[in-house]
Amino acid sequence: MPILRSAFIALSKNSTLRSFCENTRFGRRMSSRFVAGMEIDDALRVAEALNHQGMLVTLDSLGESVSTEAEAQKAAAIYHELLDWIDARKLKANISVKLTQMGLELSPQLAESIAESLAERAQAKGNFVRIDMEDSSLTQVTLEIVRRVNARPELRGSVGIVIQSYLYRSQDDIEQLVAEGIRVRLCKGAYKEHAGVAFPGKADVDKNYIRLSQILLESPLYHGLATHDEAMIAAAKTFAKEHGIEPGRFEFQMLYGVRRDLQRRLVQEGYNVRVYVPFGTEWYPYFMRRLAERPANVLFLAKNFFRA
Repeated sequence: MPILRSAFIALSKNSTLRSFCENTRFGRRMSSRFVAGMEIDDALRVAEALNHQGMLVTLDSLGESVSTEAEAQKAAAIYHELLDWIDARKLKANISVKLTQMGLELSPQLAESIAESLAERAQAKGNFVRIDMEDSSLTQVTLEIVRRVNARPELRGSVGIVIQSYLYRSQDDIEQLVAEGIRVRLCKGAYKEHAGVAFPGKADVDKNYIRLSQILLESPLYHGLATHDEAMIAAAKTFAKEHGIEPGRFEFQMLYGVRRDLQRRLVQEGYNVRVYVPFGTEWYPYFMRRLAERPANVLFLAKNFFRA
């Protein structure tokens, strides 16, 4: 499995295959299981359907590193539009944003300015911005930007972050974030990292995930536990019950198209479930990381691709 994971992560960076997949009917059909569609309307339609099933949503306009400030501002404009549509349609949804898509690698100041503007728009609409975490080379700068935005009194509570349990540093980061009142989405991590910064073994990543989830559950803030791993979910449910933590104080988060049965079951059990709904034409790197995270998805696609 580690070999397969590494292969898909390597393929996620293959520009030739990416161009083929993103620009052909074959590729778009292949992505449809995990990507809501190419346009904002597609994402809003999916969000509305999920709300009707009792689920919350976070919307992600796919895209990562940009090469110009104009591209960053164009990407930001999509998120501003999303916040307006969420408000207009009264959807139970927020947004998830990658700072590299907002120009982080061009200028951290640019990315921070855009993050602030999105937090301001979200605050005005009674909404919330989640800043996604990327590879470990960007962890510190991402944390610093989120902490500075949240430190502005008028924006406090309008921005959150993602922490990855495979990084050694994550417990220290979570303790600091909780102390500053910043909401966290906890995930395992989807990037290839070296043993100097991340646990190389799944058992250690899982053990750390459980430890970090317990810190989050005991905090007074509303956090998200992002996982499709039933063992991690069971551990969180057990801990919450043993410590008198009501289901409404946290949420489970899952990806669009992955473990829909489990999503529905958790809703039926009374838990909050938020579905991460990506959309847009630049879907290829995201799609390949989903295959890397869960190789069973490859078998699912192979079985279902040629069905009517």
